[in-house]
Amino acid sequence: MTELDRDLREAVDALRAGQLVGLPTETVYGLAADARNTQAVARIFAAKGRPADHPLIVHLASADQLDDWAREIPEAARRLAAAFWPGPLTLILKRQPDVPDAVTGGQDTVGLRVPAHPVAHAVLSAFGGGLAAPSANRFGRISPTTAAHVREELGDAVAVVLDGGGCEVGIESTIVDLSRGVPVMLRPGRVSASELSRVLGEAVLTPEAPDATAPRASGTLASHYAPNTPVRLLDAAALYVAAAAAARAGQRIGVLSRTLIDDAPAHGSVWLQLPNDPVGYAHRLYCDLRRLDQCGASVLLIEAPPQRAEWRAVNDRLQRAAADRPADGEGLPKP
Repeated sequence: MTELDRDLREAVDALRAGQLVGLPTETVYGLAADARNTQAVARIFAAKGRPADHPLIVHLASADQLDDWAREIPEAARRLAAAFWPGPLTLILKRQPDVPDAVTGGQDTVGLRVPAHPVAHAVLSAFGGGLAAPSANRFGRISPTTAAHVREELGDAVAVVLDGGGCEVGIESTIVDLSRGVPVMLRPGRVSASELSRVLGEAVLTPEAPDATAPRASGTLASHYAPNTPVRLLDAAALYVAAAAAARAGQRIGVLSRTLIDDAPAHGSVWLQLPNDPVGYAHRLYCDLRRLDQCGASVLLIEAPPQRAEWRAVNDRLQRAAADRPADGEGLPKP
């Protein structure tokens, strides 16, 4: 038996005992518990400090388990599952009556997905049931993309942390609501609205403003994915001006940029450059945000990505991370 086999067995035993497991997926690391065990699910909420009415996503080993958790499943759901599962897509569907309220936040809907990570698949297959698995971090904070992130943030609250390496996608799954007759994207992710529309043969709605009639879903609150350090989103020119002013004042800042600035004012600051493509940027975003959050900066400056469809998911995460940002100019010296 290999070390991984032993770790997998330990993780499955812990899940069956109602404990929490740090689970790697292709998106981010999840904090997994038996979705049918209300006491185990309660441990997720306690460990994360998560509001009780905020629903969880149930992870399944395959689409064959869909009917165990959802009812009135539309053909659109079958088509999307066939096209994108295993993968970074969550479907919101009418729930079966026996799905615990603790998982759904008391709603008549449930979020379901089949992750693509081989370790997650092995655990789910061996466990045999659904696992509720929100991101393995304190509620509203930066999602973890390595096993070390999970251990640093949640410590002894997690019985087992499986190390599956760095997450390939790096941001959370796309969430599509199929519970109201029309497909609606509630959270953007790696799977885009255009890809969904091509499979369905109809447009997927992508509302810009919050929809009061939509089911509550993971990661859709105004402030989310946030570092402890205040965040400001700026265009490249404004970022350079703010960084230069901070350097003159001897203020320590953290910077995430996409464009290479040869004469960046680095005094008292930490600069990280992310790839100038949305897939590469998403892959590194949370890891680099965590690095900057730990560098002792008074504020984090992020160069805002383009407002184009392919950047929608990244912009969504950054705007939520910066939702509690200081007022313009607050915390920064004047240019």
